[in-house]
Amino acid sequence: MTKEELIIKLKVIVKPYIQDEEAFKNLTEETDFINDLKINSANLVDVILDVEDEFNIEIDNDSMEKMLSVKAAMQIIEEKLSA
Repeated sequence: MTKEELIIKLKVIVKPYIQDEEAFKNLTEETDFINDLKINSANLVDVILDVEDEFNIEIDNDSMEKMLSVKAAMQIIEEKLSA
């Protein structure tokens, strides 16, 4: 899976939870889920659960705590998929 494909899948997953439409339109690897997209911490858990379902992976607590940006999410997903 390419980085672009991964970003497209992540956009679909986070869309229902975003509070900042403009930041979402400009989503890149550097986008922060909380500061840029204004996703609250409860919804961030939902995002993580949706990522687990979408990619059929299990994200441990340590990885969850790091999954605060698109780049971190991509790294964790790629790491879990290759495990």
